[in-house]
Amino acid sequence: MTLDPIERMLFEAPTMGEQERMVEAILFASADPVTLAELLGRMPHGADPAEALVTLRRRYDGRGVNLVRVGDAYAMRTAPDLGHLMHKEVRETRKLSRAAVETLAIVAYHQPVTRAEIEEIRGVAVSRGTVDQLMELDWIRLGRRRMTPGRPVTFVVTDRFLDHFGLESSRDLPGLKELRAAGLLDSRPLPGAMQDDGDDAATGQSELFED
Repeated sequence: MTLDPIERMLFEAPTMGEQERMVEAILFASADPVTLAELLGRMPHGADPAEALVTLRRRYDGRGVNLVRVGDAYAMRTAPDLGHLMHKEVRETRKLSRAAVETLAIVAYHQPVTRAEIEEIRGVAVSRGTVDQLMELDWIRLGRRRMTPGRPVTFVVTDRFLDHFGLESSRDLPGLKELRAAGLLDSRPLPGAMQDDGDDAATGQSELFED
C-alpha cells in the first residue's frame, strides 16, 4: 500500500535530516529556550529530537550562531565572541543596586537558600524590594520549602538568569576571585562559601553581573 505525504507524516518517522530541520526551525522561531519535552510534543511520532540536537550542536560549532543548552532547554544564540555586535548604543536606565547584586550572587552560589540565610551571609536584612526586583527580572524564583520549623521558602536562579549570562548551568558560574576582581564582592570571606584556592569551577565570566 502506498501512503500519501500526509499519511507518511502520521505513520512514518521522518528521516534524521528532516528531524534536524524541524528542530532547527523550532529553535529559531522561539525567543525562549525550548525543552526536549516541548520538542517531542511538536514533532511527529517516532522522532528523536535528542539525536538531532547532538548533530546540530556539532554543525553550528564555530559558526556565528551556536546551539546552546540552557538548564534543561536549548536555544539558538549568537556566538559569545560576536556578542558585542548585537549591543545597542543605549544606556540602561535601571541598574541593580549593590544589595541586589549581592543577593543575586548569594542565591546563585548557595541555592537553594532562604531569606534568613541570605541575611546571615550579607550581615544585613534583605528588603522585600530587593527580592521583588530580582523576581521581576525573572532571575530568581521560589524553590522548595525547607523541611524545618516554619517551612521557609527558598530561592534559586532561573533559566532566564543562565541564558542572560550565557551559562549552561549554575556549575559554570565564575569563582569568587573573578567576582572580587570585578569589584562585585568585598574581600571578606562569605560564610560557607567556596575558598579561593585557585580551583574555582569556572572562569571567563568576570563581568557576570555588569550586563
